[in-house]
Amino acid sequence: MNAVSVSRRSFIAASLAGGAALTFEAKLAFAAAPGGAEPAMLGVFVSIAPDNSVTILAKNPEIGQGVKTMLPMLIAEELDVAWSQVKIKQADDNAAAYGPQFAGGSMTTPLNWLPARQAGAGARAMLVSAAAQQWGVPAASLTTSEGKVLHAASGRSITYAALAPVAAKVAAPDLEKVPLKSPKDFRIVGKSMKGVDTPAIVSGEPLFGIDAHPAGMLYAAMVKCPVISGTLKSFDDAAVRKEKGVLAVVPVTDGEIPAGKHNAVAIVGDSWWRVHKAREKLAVEWDTAGFDGYSTDGYSAMAKALMGAAPTADLFKAGNADAALAKAAKVVTADYAYPFLAHATLEPQNCTALWHADGKLEFWAPTQDPGTARGDIAKVLGIDPASMTIHMTRIGGGFGRRLMSDFMILTACVAKAVPGRPVKLLFDRTDDMRNDYYRPGGWHRMTAGLDASGALVALKDHFITFGADGKPMRAAEMRATEFPGPVLPDVHFGMSFLKTNLTTGWLRAPTSNAVSFVFQGFLDEVAEAAGTDLPELMRRTLGATRQLPPEPDDTPFDTGRARGVIDAVCKFAGWTGKRSAPSGANGGKGRGFGFYFSHRGYFAEVVDLTVTDGTITIDKVWVAGDIGSQVINPLNAEHQMQGAVIDGIAQAMVWQPIEQKAGAVTQENFGDFPLLRINQTPGEVAITWVVTDNPPTGLGEPTLPPVIPAIANAIRDATGKRLRSLPLSLA
Repeated sequence: MNAVSVSRRSFIAASLAGGAALTFEAKLAFAAAPGGAEPAMLGVFVSIAPDNSVTILAKNPEIGQGVKTMLPMLIAEELDVAWSQVKIKQADDNAAAYGPQFAGGSMTTPLNWLPARQAGAGARAMLVSAAAQQWGVPAASLTTSEGKVLHAASGRSITYAALAPVAAKVAAPDLEKVPLKSPKDFRIVGKSMKGVDTPAIVSGEPLFGIDAHPAGMLYAAMVKCPVISGTLKSFDDAAVRKEKGVLAVVPVTDGEIPAGKHNAVAIVGDSWWRVHKAREKLAVEWDTAGFDGYSTDGYSAMAKALMGAAPTADLFKAGNADAALAKAAKVVTADYAYPFLAHATLEPQNCTALWHADGKLEFWAPTQDPGTARGDIAKVLGIDPASMTIHMTRIGGGFGRRLMSDFMILTACVAKAVPGRPVKLLFDRTDDMRNDYYRPGGWHRMTAGLDASGALVALKDHFITFGADGKPMRAAEMRATEFPGPVLPDVHFGMSFLKTNLTTGWLRAPTSNAVSFVFQGFLDEVAEAAGTDLPELMRRTLGATRQLPPEPDDTPFDTGRARGVIDAVCKFAGWTGKRSAPSGANGGKGRGFGFYFSHRGYFAEVVDLTVTDGTITIDKVWVAGDIGSQVINPLNAEHQMQGAVIDGIAQAMVWQPIEQKAGAVTQENFGDFPLLRINQTPGEVAITWVVTDNPPTGLGEPTLPPVIPAIANAIRDATGKRLRSLPLSLA
């Protein structure tokens, strides 16, 4: 295939909510084989075969969120081909060509809504221009449909395949100015499309990182320091090397300890089971000094002591909350808490890597963030980031865990020690459970003041979490603009910090999955004290429709959009307001409400549940969501929302706190960190959309947070008991 480079301006002016604009460079390199015998490339994402089929690259990691289908839908829509013509291929990591490639923060839609469409429209413009040249007619007289260019005046038509070799020689358009379709003309976007990988998943075809098996592959298992942050003192591998099939024993690092030290030993051989069993023969001595004093009980005791003192840092302060509370007609106070949680991905961490003879490194990896991994690996190994090739596999559960690079760094270290043969490092379940990047725990002392009319006028939160030097650890943050802080005259959000050796990280709907429980659970208490219900308290507190100023690099909070989903879910679920019967007097039946704004999405949810002999059964969940003007793939969107609700139920009621003793995590497997069972899922998750005139936003995470407080509030309604710590249990 002969490539012809065409220079052009960089493109994308994808304005995100709040006025922030992100840009990336995407270079269109057009290519066509002589005579059109092979597929012709139109840009970096599209190739057209002689049979008029179209292959579109999916650039972002696929983690079950549906982007491998959704992103090509955007390109195919503007390219104007029939979906039946489209084949989809997963791209390798190449941000210079494709732009940002990561799966996190529900950012794929806002970052790609315009650029992906522009890429398709640009290729279509090239094809139309080629047809205009060939027929000697104005490009404006031509239309397109299902992979053909049409000239209505003469009745002529020609396939994209026939035009592609000529189109490759046409000057590239300015993608910032290329015309895009009106949504009323969409034929693919807004239609339900099945996941492109679904048939392969059902039939068991190899798609996931754990399935990677390049020729000549070796296997590796590791013995890792049981105390996180501990390092290797010494090891004796004499007995291990005598085991059948063992080829190498290698000290390695995950990059979380000081340079030059190791915190794991990898055993390499011709069978994973052999190297897994050989670990029992390895004699290891670890240095855990300074890290073996951390424990769950210790954290709880320290948090209790800190709660009685003033916060050590201010997160947000307005007016004088203490003075306002002293004058309030009614004061409500409560303590809330939530634990460390593991990700518990069904596919344990794994990676395959090959160290080539020329020093280049090739990966087959289920990574959510290949670009960051590339930099992290380069730093640890002292190599050029450009010397790596990263093939992104489908991910068997990530939820934020695979935003981290540790499993790739460990594999790279092993591959360097056995150059010339690919090696797969596979965590077993205990490795995975005890070496996670955990959702950090936290404690909140909430205090609210009501005036004589029942209006919320003051709010305090003393938030105790994990951090150092006056700053929270990764994923332990709370937004300074947490609602309803910005709309109240007197507010104080303060923080105090505990130290831990645990590595922390983002769990699906990070921060929001915990803070939503605290704030919406507490506001339900405030509503009760005010003699109303939570939806009505929210309406009163939201006030007039306006956009509240965002934090840096965040998006503004639109009170009108918030009210829109609150009203929609109340209508959808038939919420009638405050019950006439007191809480706990409804025969074990309870109904609870929760709202949350996160990841640019506005969601309100109602949960109906039944409590029988202390057992909680979720009967039904109603969801109303506002993610802007367009739901790109309704079928996948429905799946995402249902899955997020189910994940929220698991976080709220099933997942057990990660326990720590002497610096080490005690959980081993799903026996002591159970997953949600099918009989614990709701009978129905009913969904309605609130469509607004705003740019489309992501959906992987914002449905999750509201269901957690909605469950807690429904338990209160059913039993009269207020549960203020997770997991929610009446035992």
